[in-house]
Amino acid sequence: MPTRVFLDGEVVPAGKARVSVFDRGFLYGDSVYEVLRTFGGAPFALGEHLDRLDHSGAGLRLPLPPRVAIEAAVRVTLAAAGNAESYVRVMVTRGSGPIGLDPALGDRPVLIVIVRELELPDARLYRDGAEVALVSVWRNHPRALDPAIKSGNYLNNILALAEARGRGAYEALLRDAEGFITEGSSSSLFVVTAGTLQTPPLGAGILDGITRRHVIRLARSRGLVAEERPLRPADLTGADEAFICSSLRSVLPVTRVDGVPLGAGRPGPVTLALAAAYLDHARVAAG
Repeated sequence: MPTRVFLDGEVVPAGKARVSVFDRGFLYGDSVYEVLRTFGGAPFALGEHLDRLDHSGAGLRLPLPPRVAIEAAVRVTLAAAGNAESYVRVMVTRGSGPIGLDPALGDRPVLIVIVRELELPDARLYRDGAEVALVSVWRNHPRALDPAIKSGNYLNNILALAEARGRGAYEALLRDAEGFITEGSSSSLFVVTAGTLQTPPLGAGILDGITRRHVIRLARSRGLVAEERPLRPADLTGADEAFICSSLRSVLPVTRVDGVPLGAGRPGPVTLALAAAYLDHARVAAG
């Protein structure tokens, strides 16, 4: 199915989408973005994603186009692509200008929306679980580049994932300078111990994951205890179950850590129940 791109007010095929080499998003990662997916062809949690885009823009002092303009761009690009289910990426760069670090050199913000056919992780990962690796790359300190800002500067995460993949793992888990687990390169982490869910708190210096929010609410609505607290590696390796979650993956079981089976070495009952509940919830909410 086709990929379509909204750029400078026009929807074009992927091959015709071009930005200047002087665009600050290209030169410096001076941009913010969101990624979401559709359920039943409709974008899920679009409002929450755009709220977070606003937060990221404010964090970079990057003015964004009006909310209604971004929403309209998403919907017109989805319609042009015509996929049964879609991946949606919304980006705003600071624009082009003379080379230099001064943000004032950007001429005007540029809105880009990329829509392509949704590709999910291999079904075997949901059936058998994924392996994660605790990597040597540290999470950015919030006073350096705040992880709560979803910016185009992603090199920290790229290096973390490259290390994990080099060790045969599916996803990387980054720690902070004190050794606490923060999050994955592109996912939030949950562990399950004695039926209780635990996930690192926002104060650990992580992205306010939208799927993470919904999972916490779903768990509590089902009578489960869901705690936000600091996690040491031993809290993960000693857990009964674990999973990662993100907008594209939804809930994906973790069954190995650094090559060692976690818990029973297969997706656990709490993980499987929440995975099914999340998909049901998202389909209803998007529809």
